[in-house]
Amino acid sequence: MTDSQPTCPCIICHDYGDRDELDAIDRNTIGHVEEHGWSVVQIPEDNLGPGWAFTVGIWHSHRQPELAIFGLEIDTMKACLNVLGGQTADGWPPELDYERSHVIDGDPVLFKTIDPRWYKAFFGTAIAFYRRPPIPFIQVLWADSHERFPTDPECELAVRNRQPSLWLRPDRHPRGAWTQDL
Repeated sequence: MTDSQPTCPCIICHDYGDRDELDAIDRNTIGHVEEHGWSVVQIPEDNLGPGWAFTVGIWHSHRQPELAIFGLEIDTMKACLNVLGGQTADGWPPELDYERSHVIDGDPVLFKTIDPRWYKAFFGTAIAFYRRPPIPFIQVLWADSHERFPTDPECELAVRNRQPSLWLRPDRHPRGAWTQDL
């Protein structure tokens, strides 16, 4: 690590004095990060709304933002994040506000920065891993059948409703499934 790279505050790099108290989820996350460079946390869809998935460890391993995706089938989201994690590890990290083609079954994705005010609501495992947020997060947006993203007012409503607009401040986000606990 060079002097220009920020120090990693994670529980792998720092002993916070509570390693004996880590639960199975934390130990599993650490194992995946040490073996693969990141772990993917999956939150399945339920009666309250769509599911989501996010990475933990990309910042630790590659000093690139963690990634999050929402509203698709859980295995599809995990596969997408693993593809993007692999591309990041190979020196091709996501670029904000740029599309990347052929990521989800040949379809494009778009990358948007996530406002840190959302972290507590969606990324508890990452907060526990890093201890000192905010570690940067990027939202991976997927397109509708016409390759329009939720940032486009013409995007299909069903696609927009399955993905929160986490680049917006929580108080500016449209009310709905993603804001019910705020």
